[in-house]
Amino acid sequence: MKLDKTQELLKRDQAVVSPSYPRAAPFAMERGSGAEVWDVDGNRFIDFAAGIAVCTTGHSHPKVVAAIQDQAERFIHISSDYYHPVWVEISERLAGIAPFSEPAKVFLGNSGTEAVEAGIKLARVHSGRPLFIGFQGGFHGRTLGSLAFTSSKSVQRRGFGPPSIGVTHVPYPNAYRQVLQPTSDDYGETVVNYIEDHILKTVVPPEDCAAILVEPIQGEGGYIVPPPGFFPALRALCDRHGILLIVDEVQSGIGRTGKWWAIEHSNVEPDIVCFAKGVASGVPMGGIIARASVMDWPEGSHGNTYGGNPLACRAALATLDLVEDQFMVNARRMGEYAMDALEEIQSRHPAIGEIRGKGLMIGVELVDGDGAKRPAHDLRERLIREAFDRGLLLLGCGESSVRLAPALSIEEELLDEGLRIMEESISTVST
Repeated sequence: MKLDKTQELLKRDQAVVSPSYPRAAPFAMERGSGAEVWDVDGNRFIDFAAGIAVCTTGHSHPKVVAAIQDQAERFIHISSDYYHPVWVEISERLAGIAPFSEPAKVFLGNSGTEAVEAGIKLARVHSGRPLFIGFQGGFHGRTLGSLAFTSSKSVQRRGFGPPSIGVTHVPYPNAYRQVLQPTSDDYGETVVNYIEDHILKTVVPPEDCAAILVEPIQGEGGYIVPPPGFFPALRALCDRHGILLIVDEVQSGIGRTGKWWAIEHSNVEPDIVCFAKGVASGVPMGGIIARASVMDWPEGSHGNTYGGNPLACRAALATLDLVEDQFMVNARRMGEYAMDALEEIQSRHPAIGEIRGKGLMIGVELVDGDGAKRPAHDLRERLIREAFDRGLLLLGCGESSVRLAPALSIEEELLDEGLRIMEESISTVST
């Protein structure tokens, strides 16, 4: 693979770009279409990362591009001190797909971490309570409020001092790697029992707990799907103690799991939903959807300059149309297809310890392969690089997992090609 132009660009990047950005591979994008991308040297890749689950409708979908162009010709920005129709329209659409039955209100920002910040601020002011519960392995952003919840990698917190708000972390219900002594046949219920019987009795007085913040499927922590008993038990605990339930759907929302929101697989209604990433197909947008009875903060208590940006609003409207009309169904169908194919691949490769996911949010956990389930971090890193060399973009998550999060528009032929490259890469690096 020729990377002459890429290497030159990497040198320029190193001279002027912050070294804090983690990079998965020496890929310098020149253009993309659907689930295919090309670098500045003309090399073609299949994209199983989609900009960390951002490019929901694929790269540069014509309807999204047309929506952005049309809006850019009208006006690009008007601050949140004023109104515009597209802001109201996208808020109406998002309120209409809220995963709870009562009326909803929407706050718009620019990113996932802003969405989490808004969610925890709203929970505090609505409840009048100061404390929170989060989960080990969670990722909720890097600004200081959301960073208090983030616990997927220590490097993300190292050097930034103590958390700015009070968060107590508990184990996420990872049935494959249990850390608590089971108190129920369902490990999700075991985790909730632990919160009830230990955390609320010894660390977090329930009357001081504003909210529990949780990912319906843990993203950076390893694409972990909780057992079916977890969310019903967690909702019941929140109801008993008047605690708000905030779900972070930044990575799992907007049709990625085959439903608008991953929490819908549990038939549980949250109080606040944080969203971002895939909502506008790559144009920065994030925000929260909350029960109208919860979103009662006063005027001026929270805001931003770019919230309701018209370009992002138009891109989001086009995205929601495409997801609703075509791609949510495709995510379910291609997700089932991929899971079946991966299980077949797993039967040939002991290094694959577990395959888990819903829709096109799939995690493949790599282990030493001797039956002990030891995480194979180095093997995962070699796999990502080998796949890159063969023309497939993959991202890791957790200690030793690879995530499959392609565009929801991906076709079977491209999915097959990517899975073939992935298996060839596993065969190469595990010998």
